[in-house]
Amino acid sequence: MPLITLNRIERRRLTVFFSCLIVAFATWMLIALSGNYKYRVNSRINYIDPPETRAYHPLQEDSVSLQIEGSGWQLLFSRLRLQPRVINVSLSALSSRSYIVFSNQLNDLNKQFESNQRVIAVNPDTLFFDFSKRSVKKVPIQLIKDISFVPTYGISGPIKLIPDHVIVNGAAVDLKKFKFWPTAVFKRFDVKDTILAKVGFMKSKSDNMDIFPLSVKVEIPIERFTEKIVEVPIKVLNAEGYNVHVLPEKVSITILTALSRYASVNQDSFEVSINLNDSREQGYSQLPLKIKHIPGYSKLVKVDPQVVDFFIKK
Repeated sequence: MPLITLNRIERRRLTVFFSCLIVAFATWMLIALSGNYKYRVNSRINYIDPPETRAYHPLQEDSVSLQIEGSGWQLLFSRLRLQPRVINVSLSALSSRSYIVFSNQLNDLNKQFESNQRVIAVNPDTLFFDFSKRSVKKVPIQLIKDISFVPTYGISGPIKLIPDHVIVNGAAVDLKKFKFWPTAVFKRFDVKDTILAKVGFMKSKSDNMDIFPLSVKVEIPIERFTEKIVEVPIKVLNAEGYNVHVLPEKVSITILTALSRYASVNQDSFEVSINLNDSREQGYSQLPLKIKHIPGYSKLVKVDPQVVDFFIKK
């Protein structure tokens, strides 16, 4: 296919033509975007000013469609918004009735927008609510944690939460579902020192529930752990009337324990046994060791041996 060859004058005319076309399009866009338009925006509702003596339950979705009058620029940016904006809606009217009307709150809604934007209607215009008696309950706090440690370090004692409970105020029927109140996920990485921090709480799925306080103090003792080997005698369970000998008579237990607890860990810190009933029922010639107790905040590394021989003297 032959190429079209343009001389210098024709190239200049073509350049001028496209330049004028671009300028005309830009001018048209500026004029179009400067005008006022009516458009709709989906918004999520954040309820404020709830009634003090009534627990409310919305009977519809927590989103509405706003009809807004604004400039073309605002219309353009509203279409580019990835998430719906949030509007605050007052529930003060629920103290005397079971519904709220948006047309009565347009002035308050418009204060949440730019001065050259105006909310002219909301769909739906009326929101309805169901009510139940409000109640107060004391709920234990559960720490949700995601902690990693520097090698050989770990939690060396009980975690302290101050306070250890929250006061929850909400619908009585909802409060029955809560056995504890979780914190927000508490994250720390490469930890080797005791943690002192504040952590907030996971937000309730219901806007109709309040908690106090809004945060809790967390104290997590962290120490270096070291290995310790303890010889522990083996107990024989269900050996009434029998003279039972176990070989070996002691088991070697290897654990990791905090340095501050190292001296206090001894054979009395463990309970190791075999159950003679296992031999009678299963016909075992050897019996596995059962460890029922190890020191708190210690990590079991190894048990040697894991099974033992035994014989019964009549």
